[in-house]
Order: sequence, then C-alpha cells, then structure tokens
Amino acid sequence: MRIVDLELMLVGLPTRRAHRWAGLRGPIGRYVVARVHGEDGVEGWGETPCLPDWGGAYMRYYGETPQTVRHVLIDLILPALAGVDVFDIPRVHHVMDQVVKGHPYAKAALDIALHDLKGRALGVPVYDLLGGKVRDWIAVGHSLGLMDVAAAADEARQVVGEGIRHIKVKGGPDPIRDVRAVEAVRAAVGSGVEIRLDANQGYTVPVAIRTIRAMEAYGLAFAEQPAEGIDELAAVARAVSVPLMADESAWTPRDVLHLREAGAARYVSLYVTKPGGLYRARQMAAVLEAAGMEADLGGSIEFGIANAANLHLAAASAAVTLPAIIPVTTVQGKEQTQVAGRIYVDDVVTEPFLYRDGALHVPTGPGLGITVDPEKLARYRVAWG
Repeated sequence: MRIVDLELMLVGLPTRRAHRWAGLRGPIGRYVVARVHGEDGVEGWGETPCLPDWGGAYMRYYGETPQTVRHVLIDLILPALAGVDVFDIPRVHHVMDQVVKGHPYAKAALDIALHDLKGRALGVPVYDLLGGKVRDWIAVGHSLGLMDVAAAADEARQVVGEGIRHIKVKGGPDPIRDVRAVEAVRAAVGSGVEIRLDANQGYTVPVAIRTIRAMEAYGLAFAEQPAEGIDELAAVARAVSVPLMADESAWTPRDVLHLREAGAARYVSLYVTKPGGLYRARQMAAVLEAAGMEADLGGSIEFGIANAANLHLAAASAAVTLPAIIPVTTVQGKEQTQVAGRIYVDDVVTEPFLYRDGALHVPTGPGLGITVDPEKLARYRVAWG
C-alpha cells in the first residue's frame, strides 16, 4: 500500500473549561488532524496534540507547533516515503528517523493514520496490529488542572458521582496551594478514591520532598514528575515514601531503562505521541513490562481520533495497569458525563466511546474503530495562521 495523498487540517474544539498545568502558556485543543489516502480508496485518520511549550526535562525533547508538524510531514517525511509500502510500519519509522531527527509528535500523527489505514484495509482493529488485546475496558481518571482549591474540591465531588475513582491534582507553581488542594479534594471525595499529584516538573528537589511529605497525611497514591530530570526524580524518590511516576522524563525505551537503573520512578506515564506513535509506544510498553514497571496512559487531552489510539495502545499493553488520564470523548447531543473526563463539549468523531463506571470501552471496529464527521471537521477547522 502506497500513500496517494496526505491532508493536514488544524482543528480547534470548544472546551468545557480552561485546563492548565505548570509550564503551559496557551490554550489546549488546537491540534493537527491527518488524513492519509492510500491506494484502492482506503484512508486512515491520525491526530497529534502538538504544543510548543510541552517537552522533556532540560529540553532533551522539545515542543512542536502545528506549523512545524505540517512542515516536517509535508516537506520532509512525505517525499521520503514515495514508493514505500506503508503497511511496513517499521520501515516507515526507519525512513522518518533517517529524514528528520526528533519531532515525535509530527511522526505520531502519520503513524496513527497509517495504523488506522492498515487496520481498515485488513478488516482488523488496531490493537490486533499491536499484538492483541489484553483488556476490553480502560479505567480512567480525571485531571483537575490548576484551579481554585474550592473549585477543585467541588469538581472532584462531581466526577466521583459520575463513576471516577482516580483523581489527578495538578500542581507546581505554588506548593502551599497544592497541599491545600490535595487536602480539600480528599475531604470532598472520602477515602475510597485515589489521588495523585502532578507537578509537571514544577518543584525543586527540596521543595518536592517537603511538599510530598506534607501530602502523605491525605493518602497520596503517587506523585507524578515533581521535579525536572531523572537524577532529580531519583533524589526525591530516596527521600519520600510515596511512589513516583515519570512523565516529562519518559519518552523512549531508553528513558525507561535509565529510570529503572536510577531508581527514579516506580511508574511511567506512557503516551502514544511522546515516542512518535503507536509503533514506538508499543516498544516502550514492552520494555516497561520487561522491567517490571507499571504505567498509565497519558496525553495532552486528545480529540476522539488520537483518543481511540490511546485506547488501542492501553488495550494491547499489559504494563498499563493504572487509570488512564485521557478524555471521556464527548459528542454534542450524546453526552455520557457532565463533568467527568469532559474537557471538550464536542468532537470530530460521530460516536463517543462507551463510558461505564469510570472506564472506557475499547472500540472493536476495523482500524481505530471510529468514523470522522465531515460536518464537524469543517465546523471546527481553523486557519493555520
């Protein structure tokens, strides 16, 4: 199968409320949607939630904009794939990596689209292309974002009423506020709900140690990326009893090995996008499993296209044992929750993924198992700028 054409669209979805984290400068939800046209009329859909201010520790991995994604895909990668059989996804990644180093979010958009195309052509779901399904339902958690403490507690109470049993409290800029937020959320939800802190590298090592110790009284399940860098995570891990999760420090299989060797984290936040797509993410999941480490499925609040990729990756990865911090994809008029996991008020897919008791059902149709709504795509398409 060869690529006949690649369309890239910039799409902006309306949000239920602002969602912020430490280091984020602009709004979320203006992402690149990719449509690959293959031979015999087969097509595949991809998406990447590219952000200029999201990257790895100490700029080891760097931000990408919609404009850089378009440039890398159209000007560099697409010409290099002329004549390449895109069913040979390992070969595609080899070519992409030879043509341009880095830019995993650009590569992820195409990788997702090619997995969708291949699955549709063969009549199989993407999780079968990744090795098979180990679970049908993916437990999800709810991210509160940086927000007023009282508002965070109120939203936590609402999402627990809608089935959520795992809550992420964003922190970083103000450690005193962060402790108050964890305390307030615990008081709001009771003892039967897990709470994690995610500081997005916002603390120094001494502040991270002091802040996490203060949160221990409120039953913190684990702390996600409290400081910047693997060595810094290791220093925090040695000083606190709460387990740590790596996110900004975990982009590749080699990062997983480094984290394990350093004793820096018990858990990893696995993305489809950070490694460069489903193919590389599945490799990373295999290393996690071999290393005896567990993961959640994270991301940057994807639309329904990339969220389907999230679900297929989680379904095919035994190491993904923790609740995923991904949206409960919402289609206007077919809402399943009012607040829980609901970042956007509409989507470009025609049907939401089934949500029940704090979990999302993995789609089973060919490819990603989604249908993209052309009217919604046109409605939410925005100029590249």
